[in-house]
Amino acid sequence: MAANAQTHSAEVDARFERVEANLERASRWLVELRETQERNARELRETERILREEGAETDRRLRRAENLFTTQWGKLMESLVKGDLIRLLKERGIEVEGTAKETEKSRNGEHFEIDILAINGSEIVAVEVKTTLRSEGVTRFPGKLERFLEWWPDFRGRRIYGAVAYLQADESVVRYAERRGLFVIRATGNSASIVNPDDFKPRNFS
Repeated sequence: MAANAQTHSAEVDARFERVEANLERASRWLVELRETQERNARELRETERILREEGAETDRRLRRAENLFTTQWGKLMESLVKGDLIRLLKERGIEVEGTAKETEKSRNGEHFEIDILAINGSEIVAVEVKTTLRSEGVTRFPGKLERFLEWWPDFRGRRIYGAVAYLQADESVVRYAERRGLFVIRATGNSASIVNPDDFKPRNFS
């Protein structure tokens, strides 16, 4: 009887040892699993951070490239229009002598800019240049012209005309600009032309 009891006790002890060993292995596995999960989470957060930063930098680069393209394209358009502007205006009876160098001013945090100013002793033609001429631009421009003398008071006493120049526009927008009393100049190829009717009378905004 005693021998059987000892044998049974040894078997129980052996089972407990195996259970404890299994529990210890399971515990180590859970710790390793937790550490792996935490490491993966850190790596995922770091990857997301890098992607966000790279995405933001890519966006900044794209915006810079777009702004550069827009600026350079705008300068090209202005040069194209300016090259023919004096001749075109003289053909319409406005004897401008040249273009002004100063076309933008700033004060008290406000900025005011005209793309091209053609001038003589008694007249000024302020030109807004757009790649695509839209109705909202035509709507805003006369209000800008009415404030012109606030920024260039030395030009008081001169007649102030407005013109919008474009590369492309709907015919309805062109007609709308004419009704607002503006010269309309279309840039085509390597030249520009005034598309208003020959009997068009520009509005004096002074």
